[in-house]
Parts: sequence; structure tokens; C-alpha cells
Amino acid sequence: QVQLVESGGGLVQAGGSMRLSCAASGSISRINTMAWYRQVPGNQRVLVATITSLLTTNYANSVKGRFTISRDNAKNTVWLQMSSLTPEDTAVYYCNANLIKTGSDYPGTYWGQGTQVTVSS
Repeated sequence: QVQLVESGGGLVQAGGSMRLSCAASGSISRINTMAWYRQVPGNQRVLVATITSLLTTNYANSVKGRFTISRDNAKNTVWLQMSSLTPEDTAVYYCNANLIKTGSDYPGTYWGQGTQVTVSS
């Protein structure tokens, strides 16, 4: 069983910072790319940031220079450090991992439960 357990969301003032965490556990052989997505009610879930197993990162233009994604391969954990937050960053943030389960030859995509981030103005 693979689980992505997400934490760190909540309410933050505009201009503030917040750090999200996601830990993957279970029968995992290896994790390739981990990512953060976000979704506003009524809208499609969109990619925020990705990080490969070799720590190469990519960011959506809307968060470049403000958000930092990082990971610890030994702990199967990914973080999203968010700074200079604005109300437009308000969304449900989802952890995502492309990984191979123990005993499998093929990768699959797994999601965290989502955590609400609300930025007040």
C-alpha cells in the first residue's frame, strides 16, 4: 500500500510564508518525480512545481522566485516552501509522486489527500 501524507496547510497573511510537507510511505521501490499541484474550486488542478530524483526542479511561471520545492530521497519526503504569498495562491495543494511499487515493473501516479492553503489580504 502506498500513501502520500500531506501536512502544513492553513491560513496565512498576504506576504507571509508557509511550508507544506508530503511523506510517501508503503511498498515503494523508488520514486522518480515528485510534484505539487494546486486547485481552486471550479478550476482544473494545475502543476505548481516538480522535482526529480536527481533534484532537478521546475516551476510554474506564477510561482517562480517565490516557491521552492525540495525533497529528501532517504525519507521519501517532498516539501514546498512558499513565500511572498498572495490571495491568488489560495487553493487546495496536492502532493503527487510518480513511483514504482515494490514488485512492479511499471510506474504509477499517486496523490496526497490535499491540504487547504488560504492567503488572507
